[in-house]
Amino acid sequence: MSDVTIVIPNYNGASYLDACLNSVWKQTDVSMEVIVVDNGSVDGSKELIREHFPKCQLICLKQNYGFSRAVNEGIKKAKSPYVILLNNDTEVRPDFARHLLDAIQKDDRRFSCAAKMLQYENRELLDNAGDFYCAMGWGIARGKGKPSGCYPKGDRIFSSCAGAAIYQKRLVEELGGFDEVHFVYLEDIDLSYRAKIYGYYHWYEPKAEVFHMGSATSGSRYNRFKVMHSAGNNVYLLYKNMPLLQLLWNLPLLILGFFIKYLFFVKKGFGREYREGLRRGLLLCRTHTDRKVPFCMEHIPAYLRIQLELWKNILLFAE
Repeated sequence: MSDVTIVIPNYNGASYLDACLNSVWKQTDVSMEVIVVDNGSVDGSKELIREHFPKCQLICLKQNYGFSRAVNEGIKKAKSPYVILLNNDTEVRPDFARHLLDAIQKDDRRFSCAAKMLQYENRELLDNAGDFYCAMGWGIARGKGKPSGCYPKGDRIFSSCAGAAIYQKRLVEELGGFDEVHFVYLEDIDLSYRAKIYGYYHWYEPKAEVFHMGSATSGSRYNRFKVMHSAGNNVYLLYKNMPLLQLLWNLPLLILGFFIKYLFFVKKGFGREYREGLRRGLLLCRTHTDRKVPFCMEHIPAYLRIQLELWKNILLFAE
């Protein structure tokens, strides 16, 4: 059995895969298998993998089912107790997998450990030092654009960015995996939130470094597809993970947060897409009531800890 399985979802990423897989196969001091899950690519991705990276296990889906379905398929096929999820538009250090594996093995309650993500084009700047979520309904990629020396120590985070993180396979499967209703965006925060409700936590491991291009599949940081799906998934995430009382408690801050976001996207020219996304999110809530995390009295301490975190994380925007 391998120590770890690296799962790479791919959709028309042939121009990135060569650099990504070359760096992955240079991992040291770890036994591993590599699974690439292809989401119906038509750009020669599958042929490139078969010809140049025959050691990779290739799973071919018939169409683009989105990030969540792709990584779930890879996690299912993994034979190791730990799974690293890695975006196709990345390059990793040779000790990347070893550091993530060491970090998650230190505590059984660590559901996931996130890598230190640096910008691909400017490697002196951070791209992500752990994801956070706040009571205004905003996700925060900590450290984005800051010098790479920031956040040099490992610490607890709200969520691991699934673009470069390790997970305990058993725990992911116990919680039902990544929610495929999300298709793409915020699915990692959703899973991390669920894990926190059940008493697990997430860790940032700065020794595991990865260079991330960012938005390679969607095309840009802000676009119609991304704005609409992110807005809808955010509504759905809140509905799924917050009990009714907690939702009502946070409602004033959430309304303020969504309104500020709406004004931001109006200025960017995506106001209509943001409104569409919110409508889509409400529809997801109505049609997927069975996916709401069931309220349990035993989880009240976890809900209280999460609520304190949600309030505290608002302050991250002042950094």
